[in-house]
Amino acid sequence: MTSDIPFREYPAKQHASNVAKYLKDKYLTEKYGNEPHPAVVIYLEAQKTRMIEDSDEAMLFRQRRPFFYLTGCLLPDAAVVYNSAQDELTLFIPPIDEESVIWSGLPLSPEEAAKTYNVDRVLFTTDVNATLASIAATHNGKTAAFSIAGRFSEGVSFDGFAETNISALNAAIENTRVVKTSHEIALLRKANEISTKAHLAAIEAAKTATNERQIEAAIIGACIANGCREQSYHPIVAGGEGGATLHYVGNDVDLVDPKTKQRKDSVLIDAGGEYQTYCADITRVIPLSGKFSDETRAIYELVLEMQTKCINELKEGVRWDDVHALAHRIAIEGLLKLGILRGSPDELFEKRVSVAFFPHGLGHYLGMDTHDTGGNPNYEDEDRMFRYLRVRGTLPAGSVVTVEPGIYFCPFIINPVLKDPKTSHYIDSQVLDKYWRVGGVRIEDNIHIRETGYENLTTAPKLIAEIESLAS
Repeated sequence: MTSDIPFREYPAKQHASNVAKYLKDKYLTEKYGNEPHPAVVIYLEAQKTRMIEDSDEAMLFRQRRPFFYLTGCLLPDAAVVYNSAQDELTLFIPPIDEESVIWSGLPLSPEEAAKTYNVDRVLFTTDVNATLASIAATHNGKTAAFSIAGRFSEGVSFDGFAETNISALNAAIENTRVVKTSHEIALLRKANEISTKAHLAAIEAAKTATNERQIEAAIIGACIANGCREQSYHPIVAGGEGGATLHYVGNDVDLVDPKTKQRKDSVLIDAGGEYQTYCADITRVIPLSGKFSDETRAIYELVLEMQTKCINELKEGVRWDDVHALAHRIAIEGLLKLGILRGSPDELFEKRVSVAFFPHGLGHYLGMDTHDTGGNPNYEDEDRMFRYLRVRGTLPAGSVVTVEPGIYFCPFIINPVLKDPKTSHYIDSQVLDKYWRVGGVRIEDNIHIRETGYENLTTAPKLIAEIESLAS
């Protein structure tokens, strides 16, 4: 097990400075033009402790991402102020509650917190208003306070500032988060290392599992044992035809096909652990008998080709929409070779027939959220090939994106194409019938975009020979 990455190394001040610069460039410059700009002051609060209804226990804690981005702090009920004029980052932690100490022990002291987190000073949350008032007075009101609507306490006062803006900060943080620092890449790499161990545990568990939940248990157990206490998202463990459901969440179905009384051919596993709020997002398909069936192998080889060729295109400035289109063209060529599709590749592409087999986007940004911020999707796009593409436009160096093509055999999506006289002739239903049992195949890696290429952060086995060897 690799050692933990210290919170003290988290680039909180760098993030705060970058966000303040974004606010100055994108908001204040537009508003004030050539006039002197007020300095930027940022105020954010951590997630509050929330109690479970009808219980004296706290709900599962998930830190607010904007707050963590500027602090690297996972404490609840805290706050932060960044004063760009002084380049000063102040963390506020709750004062000691003597009664809670009985149950929870002593919290971090300000001195301990200052050694733990990458901040300039640590005060108590009871000092927030005095600190804000002092900053406003020191700069004679020539400061602009920024916060996020609905995410600061009622008693917080922004009196004395030139203006208070509660609409611009969230977008500033979301856009700044797209480009990761080297430390953030290290956290994502660590999440991937631990999640790879979880996927290896899943392969081992699948050898004897009789129900999907047993594989899910192995995934979660391996993540916790190796340092990922939380999951990036609810794992997907979909046996057989369940793999055709993109966000399958049941994870409780027997792995013996009730129709044939035989063990299902394969299981699709989409799972990743969360390390210090940074997410891994990995998808693999495992043969339950140790060997893929002919049909599943054929689809797996096609999806792997889609992924490999798309990853090879990645570097700074590449237009993600074009890479997504490339994945569809490769899918069309492969489905034509298998006899599932009929017609010319260009016509099939123009008619968007491949969307019936590959309905989702090629991938999404990854970071503190699984579907990370800044992708600018257009879910109203009339072109259904691009409607669910979560990233639009060019990729910047320092971003991390998932590459997760898939081929699915979902009656709900394919049958309308078969029934439509304008498109039914593009699919050979007799050949298609052999593939329904495959369910779905998706292969997903996490890719760090660089100026002249990429780094694949995901090391979980995905070559057929590797997976069959481990699964046997």
